[in-house]
Amino acid sequence: MADPPGSVNTELLTELPGHLTRGHPQPAPVLTLKELDTAICRFITDDYRQSEHLEIKDTPHLAWVGDGWLPRLPATMDELNLLLLTVAKSRIVHRDGVHFQGLRYVSPLLAAYVREPVIVRYDPRDITEIRVFHKNQFICRAVDPDHETSTLTLKDIQAARSARRRELRGQINQRIAVVARHLPDLASAKPTPAPDAVDPPKKRPKLSTYLEDGQ
Repeated sequence: MADPPGSVNTELLTELPGHLTRGHPQPAPVLTLKELDTAICRFITDDYRQSEHLEIKDTPHLAWVGDGWLPRLPATMDELNLLLLTVAKSRIVHRDGVHFQGLRYVSPLLAAYVREPVIVRYDPRDITEIRVFHKNQFICRAVDPDHETSTLTLKDIQAARSARRRELRGQINQRIAVVARHLPDLASAKPTPAPDAVDPPKKRPKLSTYLEDGQ
């Protein structure tokens, strides 16, 4: 009888590059998130499901397809995807679609819900598409036209925003440094008075006369 498959921590992660070891509590990351996701999926389908379990005396795969077991499955793949999309955010439907994470999602079915509050659900690993709900009812799938044929993760957007903020911060710091270099010259320079600022000539006092002088 084969050994029990164990857990992801003991059977999988310890075999992957970059895992924590004695003397190296903080190793440098080696795998990308996509590579880690692929490794976990391979472990579940190829190792865990095909290894005999001590309690059921069978492999999880054979127990799933065996007689006397009727798994409860969603009716469609769309329903299964909705169960997996646990991340939800509230948004307002605009005339040009739903705005989320700096992207714009469109669908012809959204035209009937302009100015209405909706809930969007999405997969952080690929946010080129979202599911839109109105009053707990599924409306449609909306896509971002600019990235419809590619995969864009939430981490990609956050990284792009961070890079843009660093770029703007660097430009501001450069301009501050240029101004600071010229401040001593500006402080030492004597301002030239404007023509309007010249003091007007002083008026001479009039000679006082007395009434007797005219007689």
